Formats: sequence, C-alpha cells, structure tokens
Amino acid sequence: MPRTNVYIDGFNFYYGAVRSTPYKWLNFAELCRLLLPPSHYAINQVKYFTARVQARPTDPDQPVRQEIYLRALRTIPNLSIIFGHFLTNDVSMPMAGQNPLTPAYVRVVKTEEKGSDVNLASHLVNDAHNKDFDVGVVISNDSDLVEPVRIVTQELGLHVGILNPHIRRSRELSQYATFYKKIRPGVLGASQFPSALNDATGAFHKPAVW
Repeated sequence: MPRTNVYIDGFNFYYGAVRSTPYKWLNFAELCRLLLPPSHYAINQVKYFTARVQARPTDPDQPVRQEIYLRALRTIPNLSIIFGHFLTNDVSMPMAGQNPLTPAYVRVVKTEEKGSDVNLASHLVNDAHNKDFDVGVVISNDSDLVEPVRIVTQELGLHVGILNPHIRRSRELSQYATFYKKIRPGVLGASQFPSALNDATGAFHKPAVW
C-alpha cells in the first residue's frame, strides 16, 4: 500500500465544510479512514495547518474552543499541527454602491490569516523531495496550491489527491491532481470525536456551545 501523507488547510476546511454545521468536533483520522481506506492507503503523517484565533467582543471564548479542539487533534498519534498567524491592520477601503468617479472611503479593521497556505505548500514539496510519501493528499480547495501540486505530480512524479471541502470544484487544482474527491456531510457526521476524550493531562470534553 502506498505511504500517504495528508495535508489539511485548516481554515479552508473549516469555512468550506463545517462552519454553521454540527460537525466541528471532527476527527481527521476517522475522516482519512473513510475517504482513504486502509486497504488502499497507509497513512504515514497527517499535518494540520492553522493559526491561533483571537478573542472578539462578540465571541470572547473562541480561542478557548479552538484550544480544546487542538487538544483533541493532538490525541491522533501521527498528526502534527503547524501554525501560521493572523495579521490585523487598519486600512482604507471604498464604500460599495457609490459613484466610482467620486468614491468615499472608510477605515476598516482587516484581519488576514497568513502563512498556512505557504506552510502547507512548503511541507508538501519538501516531503516529496525527501521521499516521505508515495501519495500526498491535500484537504483544501485553494487554487493558490496549484503550483506545489503541479511540482509534485509533474516534476517529481508522485501522486497528489485533493479532498475538496467546498461545494465548488477548483478546476486549477483538478487539472494537476491524481484524484479528486468531494467531502460530503455524511462522511463528516461519521467522523466525529467522542464527546469525552482523555490525554496525558486528563479528561476533557467537546465544547457545549460552538
């Protein structure tokens, strides 16, 4: 069976598959077992790319929930978490629905998640060069990842599959992917952690409100 590494774009997955659903307590090991069955794939590593969220006035407990979820992910033996960061700036942007010849601008707070796509691309290509996998699987629909996928498949001669968490299919990614699968709600529902988990520091539970 081919050695398989899985690369998860955390925020792309969240906004595409589980936001506004009851499936946020997702066990990626089980998701991989269902979509990449052990009879065909030997999972070597799972790498989860994300950034630490900040508390907001409307949701001060968001970082606490995220940390509980990261704690749950760390119970998966072969999963590692690689962090990017958030960058927040005050910027001027034009208001919508106005005369383009005399635009009015407003100051807004713009927050961007930085680093996850670059980190994922770097790990995918580096692991391919180091012959750490036979098949790489990317969980994302971000077309910014087209070039690393192309390098691995066309220049290094390895396989890369896409597990798409979004409704829309990326034509750019599918052009170079070895295979392309949609992540459907039924699989998400069947891939949940138990409500109660244990790790080296003790017992913990799924957040009551999410």
